[in-house]
Amino acid sequence: MSTPTPSDTRPPLRERRKQRTREALLATGLRLFTERGFAATTLDELCDAVEISKRTFFRTFAGKEDLAGAPLHDLWTLFLRELAAAEPAGDDLAGFLRGVLLTTLDGMTDPEWPHRVLLSRRLAERNPSIEAHCLYFCDRTTRAALTVLRERFDLPDDLPVLLTLDVLVAVFHRAQEQWAQEQEAAAPGPATREGLRDHVVAAWDAVPAGPGAPLRPAAADRPTA
Repeated sequence: MSTPTPSDTRPPLRERRKQRTREALLATGLRLFTERGFAATTLDELCDAVEISKRTFFRTFAGKEDLAGAPLHDLWTLFLRELAAAEPAGDDLAGFLRGVLLTTLDGMTDPEWPHRVLLSRRLAERNPSIEAHCLYFCDRTTRAALTVLRERFDLPDDLPVLLTLDVLVAVFHRAQEQWAQEQEAAAPGPATREGLRDHVVAAWDAVPAGPGAPLRPAAADRPTA
């Protein structure tokens, strides 16, 4: 069997073009929203700046709010993929979710990502429609995570799982808040993923200890609801 060449392992051309379009929309959109204001930046202006049609825009994002929240949406989308693949190493549910979140943060390797998270956060603070969209996305992600956990583990009751997921999300939001304040107070310099990760660890350690739910693999013949 021949060894795959670098070109063999690259995504198809169509996927690369879609990714380049998404990257251009994300970079340009966050810049325009920050410079001109979210409401003042029209979809026509954004599409003209990137030289795409509205149809192409809506194949990439559901709307301006979806674009503005994309940096954190990307984090939680990767979190769901990691959650489906990670193996607990004797962890209870809380410890398992903590490990998956930290692994996910380690996977956000785009050097522009931390700066875009800060821009997205500032936009959400000033625009209720973005904040509402992010809350909706967060609830959908929590429900999706519950579905993944149901499929993988024997969970007799959803409520403790949902509450643990809520704590995880709250920890991240408080860590993000502390990290953002630290960035704004510090001398000019690049925001770092490592700094955000450190704040997540510190925020998690500050959570009062509660009873840990053990994780048991789901029975192979158990139907998934």
